[in-house]
Amino acid sequence: MATGLLGFHGQRTSTVRLRRAARGGSSPVRMLLLHGLAGATSVWRSYEELALDDVEIWEGVLPWGAEGDPGWSVHDDPAEHVERALDAVPGGVDAVIVHSFTAGPALEVLARRAAGRRPRAAVVVAPFHRRSPGDFTWDDALYYLSGFHRILEEGLRIGAGDRIAPALRAAMAMRVRDRIGPYGWQQFFGAYLRSPHLDVAALRLPVLVVAGTEDFAAPPGDARTLAGALPDGRFELFDDCGHFAMAEQPRRFADAVHILLSEAFPDRLANGAAATAVPPPSAPLTVHPLPQLHLYVPEST
Repeated sequence: MATGLLGFHGQRTSTVRLRRAARGGSSPVRMLLLHGLAGATSVWRSYEELALDDVEIWEGVLPWGAEGDPGWSVHDDPAEHVERALDAVPGGVDAVIVHSFTAGPALEVLARRAAGRRPRAAVVVAPFHRRSPGDFTWDDALYYLSGFHRILEEGLRIGAGDRIAPALRAAMAMRVRDRIGPYGWQQFFGAYLRSPHLDVAALRLPVLVVAGTEDFAAPPGDARTLAGALPDGRFELFDDCGHFAMAEQPRRFADAVHILLSEAFPDRLANGAAATAVPPPSAPLTVHPLPQLHLYVPEST
């Protein structure tokens, strides 16, 4: 089952589709999964297998995904596409999981939505977020621009492992980079630059922010800072984990999501995990000053 809305140019965009129906419960929790830039919906496969029976899983197929039209980046506002995806889920979205680039636009949307129209819980994985415009330097822009092809190559390595030879992987990364184009890169970095202006005080819902200690894409310090600024933010740092916590450590990721959902929907998750507190963002963390971004590319690319 798939639903969609007409985009800016009259084409169907921001499609959502039912990935897995709930396996029990009379009032399932509707979860929407939103992938990152150049991402594929296959990145959610492990979470789908481990999700609670009472969770109904929907996925957004956004125009900046591996299956999308790169032309979106010339004119479109990514937040508008997130808005459409939220509105397209029949019955409304109860909870959302959002990854990487899409985290910024998604949080912008949730901050401006009325309480009755926003999800009751959110999970943000590997966000790009800084608290002050002064935190950005020219070195950041240069690093992300000149290293974009290497970043894409790392995404391919994560998605396909050793099944792709290094030389072929490098060539494929260049093709993906060219397909994304300068406007796609601008959309990514522009969203990052807007992050200090996010109205965090308006995000009055429980938000779990997940980061990996080895993520040289989105720095773990960004995630910790975001969680600490939110009215009801929780922070989970996964050891020995990179940019794709849901794929690299799926069991721990699913358990963390279960805890959040059990707190937000105690009367709707008959098989939920016992709710326990997620450690607050308090311990010191050392991060690299110039992170990299992993962009997920599907295994079939």
